[in-house]
Amino acid sequence: MITYYFAIASQDFLLQEEPVEEILRERTQYYTIINKPIDFWLIKDPSFLKKNTKEMISIKRQLIKPTAAIISQNPKFIDWIKLRLGFVLIGQFNSPVEITSNF
Repeated sequence: MITYYFAIASQDFLLQEEPVEEILRERTQYYTIINKPIDFWLIKDPSFLKKNTKEMISIKRQLIKPTAAIISQNPKFIDWIKLRLGFVLIGQFNSPVEITSNF
């Protein structure tokens, strides 16, 4: 199992109100400079919310609009996103499948 960490909010917040595109573009450029593979993704309506875990049920109750999530295997990156954006929920989930850039 692979652990993924996420920051999630409404699509309106992540895609329109906050400069997420700029943040992720800058992070992508930084990773390119240091020769690090991309380990984060921006996903609309993430399917991991369908899991019936206590954490996911709690998150679903708090987010009633369509959602978007930034997902990573790096918990420090997600913590940084939380500090940078503020109004996002964070959590984690396990997946038997590794997410790739083709996801």
